[in-house]
Amino acid sequence: MSEAQTLADKLRRMALFAEIVDSGSISAAARRLGSTPSAVSQQLRLLERSLGLVLLHRSTRRLTLTEAGERYYPACAAMVAQARSADLALERLRDEPEGELRLAAPIGFGDLLASALEPLRRHPRLHLHLLLDDTPIDLIAERVDLALRVGRFTDSALVARRLGELQRVLCAAPRYLAERGWPRHPGELEGHDWLGLPPRSGAVTTLVFQGPDAVRAEVRVEPRVLASQVTVLEALALEGWGLYVGMRDDVRAALDDGRLVPVLPEWRLEPAAVFAVTPRRDEQPAKVRHALRALQAHFGLREG
Repeated sequence: MSEAQTLADKLRRMALFAEIVDSGSISAAARRLGSTPSAVSQQLRLLERSLGLVLLHRSTRRLTLTEAGERYYPACAAMVAQARSADLALERLRDEPEGELRLAAPIGFGDLLASALEPLRRHPRLHLHLLLDDTPIDLIAERVDLALRVGRFTDSALVARRLGELQRVLCAAPRYLAERGWPRHPGELEGHDWLGLPPRSGAVTTLVFQGPDAVRAEVRVEPRVLASQVTVLEALALEGWGLYVGMRDDVRAALDDGRLVPVLPEWRLEPAAVFAVTPRRDEQPAKVRHALRALQAHFGLREG
């Protein structure tokens, strides 16, 4: 028998000894444990044999602790209490959101998260740690519980749940278009200056447009300017550096006041899929389950 198995058997018998003392008799302990008096007695004898000491004086009427039993019982009872406490702590973690929820998302998702995660305010034992960065981070290395990712998702080492879609818009500053010309068709986008996030693989990004009469067009884009944050890209677009593909919600204010204008308004870019991503594991703690439900509800309302 391995050392680990021997220790496991010893711990079970220590817990059984504590149960016998707490119950007041071997038969009562057997009933509480769903066992038989003979099986409980046998385990007690094995424990005493391993210790080389008698723990209980047995009589037809009662059990009495020996001196060794009196010294041994507090440690056994404390072990059982610690195990029960550990179970209760995990039950709370499983059933009630608490502890630190580390959630990663693109920078532009700040307002969305503030709204979507509002239901989590009702759980005072939960602490929220938001890691906002437009460059995807390593969920394992950064101990991230949940991340939001936009676009195609291909990482098989993680679990992804599709939440919904975000509309994208091709836009630019009026001054840039006045200088470089207004494209009327996706085929006229070649030769324009582009602004974009660093691609995850390769140097070329392909944009897919849906046009009038369901015409589909693909445009290969190699940005003139790369930046790791969309706030910087929007600022560059406002200064006339080039064409920018932004999430409609992020650039809505600039479009409304004319600082940016839509390019090819009759052509619609494919929307960007939004995924909730977690490290691969079977069971999620309550904090992650509640956050996922809140995000799913939020995107459900957006799509409705």
